[in-house]
Amino acid sequence: MASSSYISLMDLASGDMFNSPQTPERISRVMTVPVDGGITDDGDFDSLSSECCEKTIIVANFLPLQAQKDIKSGQWLFSFDEDSLLLQMKDGFSSDTIVVYVGSLKVDVDPKEQDEVSKTLLEEFNCVPTFLPPDLQKKFYHGFCKQYLWPLFHYMLPMCADYGNRFDRLHWQAYLSANKIFADKIIEVTNPEKDYVWVHDYHLMALPTFLRKHFHRVKLGFFLHSPFPSSEIYRTLPVREEILKALLNADLIGFHTFDYARHFLTCCSRILGLDHESKRGHIGLDYFGRTVYMKILPVGIHMGQLQSSLNHPSSSTKVKEIVAKFNGKRIIIGVDDMDIFKGISLKVLAMEQLLQQHPELQGKVVLIQIVNPARSTGKDVQEAKREIYESTERINDVFGFPGYEPVVLIDRCVPFYEKAAYYACAECCIVNAVRDGMNLVPYKYIVCRQGTSRMDEALQIAPESPRTSMLVVSEFIGCSPSLSGAIRVNPWSIDALADALNMAITMPGVEKQIRHEKHYRYVSSHDVAYWSQSFMQDLERACKEHYNRHCWGFGFGLSFRILSISPSFRKLSIDHILSVHRRTCRRAIFLDYDGTVVPHSSIIKSPGPEVILFMNSICSDPKNTVFIVSGRGKNSLSDWFAQCENLGIAAEHGYFIRWNRRSEWETFPIAIDFGWKRIAEPVMQLYTEATDGSFIESKESALVWHHQDADPDFGSSQAKELLDHLENVLANEPVVVKRGHQIVEVKPQA
Repeated sequence: MASSSYISLMDLASGDMFNSPQTPERISRVMTVPVDGGITDDGDFDSLSSECCEKTIIVANFLPLQAQKDIKSGQWLFSFDEDSLLLQMKDGFSSDTIVVYVGSLKVDVDPKEQDEVSKTLLEEFNCVPTFLPPDLQKKFYHGFCKQYLWPLFHYMLPMCADYGNRFDRLHWQAYLSANKIFADKIIEVTNPEKDYVWVHDYHLMALPTFLRKHFHRVKLGFFLHSPFPSSEIYRTLPVREEILKALLNADLIGFHTFDYARHFLTCCSRILGLDHESKRGHIGLDYFGRTVYMKILPVGIHMGQLQSSLNHPSSSTKVKEIVAKFNGKRIIIGVDDMDIFKGISLKVLAMEQLLQQHPELQGKVVLIQIVNPARSTGKDVQEAKREIYESTERINDVFGFPGYEPVVLIDRCVPFYEKAAYYACAECCIVNAVRDGMNLVPYKYIVCRQGTSRMDEALQIAPESPRTSMLVVSEFIGCSPSLSGAIRVNPWSIDALADALNMAITMPGVEKQIRHEKHYRYVSSHDVAYWSQSFMQDLERACKEHYNRHCWGFGFGLSFRILSISPSFRKLSIDHILSVHRRTCRRAIFLDYDGTVVPHSSIIKSPGPEVILFMNSICSDPKNTVFIVSGRGKNSLSDWFAQCENLGIAAEHGYFIRWNRRSEWETFPIAIDFGWKRIAEPVMQLYTEATDGSFIESKESALVWHHQDADPDFGSSQAKELLDHLENVLANEPVVVKRGHQIVEVKPQA
């Protein structure tokens, strides 16, 4: 049986591992001309009709649709989900952009009906459904995504089988199969010369590879809506390299915060050995000639939809009910999904401590906690729910009395107009998730507290009256960095949460007003349209050089990547080289040593018997002049190739040259004073002692400080410091201090 690391994941993902029915027949293309068959060896396409309209293809796990089947007629009824982020982000696109959605429906459709449903959704909604067989859907979404990947990205390691599922290769294979089905649907509707593809979230992290393999120059963006964990967590993932390499087949990768982007870049550095740099304010990572850019911008909210909800008659009615029911009480609002990372039980315990430490607040403060339905099932969710109910019941028994419950749980599906009413009435909003990708609840709360004329009328406040709001937010949620006026807390500290709630309630009105105004300016100017427009602008910038480069695809499975090379590069033909080689009378052959003759990964750096045999073979031809060109010292190279009679060696990058084993070493003809070594070596030694894994290589013409075996981040930091240090102490010496790949080198200017 072949090792799992050598399985062709492309074949795996397209196979019938689950013996499931195939997806429906190919749908009609949205474009006016086909692109199939136009692919050349280097990813070029035949010219397409100028009548093709530019499209933006939005890809996510679920389509922004609501679907239900009429029981009497048996007909499917579809409508857009106005609350869907995918639908709201269209506001950031130009009016002439055609938007096509690719994703799954949240309901099961009988295979016999799938073709008809596909046709309807494409014609009426510009939606392309991906129908996953039930068994595949279960293993992909509820298995790998929700029970393994999602907890891991939220810093929950599967240390105990009772509370976290272990890695299951069948679930991973299902993940790849689902991503392949999504990619196939995208291929059906994409014109790679004109269209942009924007993939969303962790469900589809393998998709960029499947798409890039088919269209080498596809304009591809990816945005992660969950946290990206630190390298210490991420590197426990058995398929860590595969996912990183797949994501790097995108042109632009988006994150909510710099922390998430930094964690991703650190993983690329530590796991794949890739370094990044800032290019005119944009973070870029060089990957086989392509620059993969990072985008850091939190998603926003849809202002128009929120204001419409506030103006809804039901919102005004609900506000009056809330004011009457909680008359004279100060409301703290919390709105969270029912899952183990939202910290609801910690919030309830903080409320208990607040009432214990401040008896004067008993009967005057109430926490209203709205619990949205859970998105996943499992023992952990049920236990979290039980803990919340037990804590709430205990607190209400101890501190409550007739007409007063300190904690009010609303555990049902609450329409947004009702949530908006609670937001508008609450003096404080607390979001204390222990880990969350973004969380837009604070943004929605701020807009609702700003209010509208109709909401002001329901609350019986003057339109010109100052607005206030207070936020208590966890340090570990994506929106926290953008809310500088919020009270940030460690959600694990009950004491800190209780103190923050007390501070929020007792803060002077003027300060509440200043904080609210600051937040509202940001939220209203950085809405969902701003977010999507900014991402698309950066995606266009990242893709502008696509057709100015030559592209070659290589690698198998999720190791597939594109080699991008400048137009001046010409790929050599082996047949042409052989033909010229046979005809010529004199040939000069120059071979690099490390990475060419001997792999970089090889621990034994001396050449093996097969290398010596090969060298003697090509050197035996009197027409050949063969040289090893290396930065290594002459002693090492002459010892290693002592059996090669006619091999030339250029050691230390040509400072020493020997034409064959019988000739003497020739030195570069310049007079050099090596007194600078007495200055540089002690400095290098100082950094070597302070940097575990580093060492000094002393050559006759140079000194080299290596840090490839040190911690990547620490070694890189120390290399920068050493470079500055050496440039200062050697400023008046005839030498050059250079930083290379995991080295700092000092050598003569000549």
